[in-house]
Amino acid sequence: MAAAPSTSTSSKPRVLVADDEQVIANTLAIILNQAGFEARAVFSGEKAIEALDTFQPNMLISDVIMTGMTGIEAAIKTREKMPNCKILLFSGQAATADLLEKARAQGHEFEILAKPVHPTDLLAKLRA
Repeated sequence: MAAAPSTSTSSKPRVLVADDEQVIANTLAIILNQAGFEARAVFSGEKAIEALDTFQPNMLISDVIMTGMTGIEAAIKTREKMPNCKILLFSGQAATADLLEKARAQGHEFEILAKPVHPTDLLAKLRA
């Protein structure tokens, strides 16, 4: 008989990865899982918000520019629902600066990494 999947009994830090580029989200989740995290990939800001209730991550890593809800909007909603959840944004697009500035003007400050992010750089940020 198979064991029931653990929910939040794991002592591993839980990381939710949101990127509308599925290959990137899945790859980051695999790298994080291999590095000792419990990571899940979702492919939109909306799915990231939905996952908060069931997965309850310690950290959200999100692309900024996604179709539908942006990573910044998802980060703001995540912070409202889970104030202790760390947030790390990443982007490879120039439009990010304007979105970050708009969020800053509303009192939201987020750390951002340039895309593509090297796995060792990402892991260093997560462990800091």
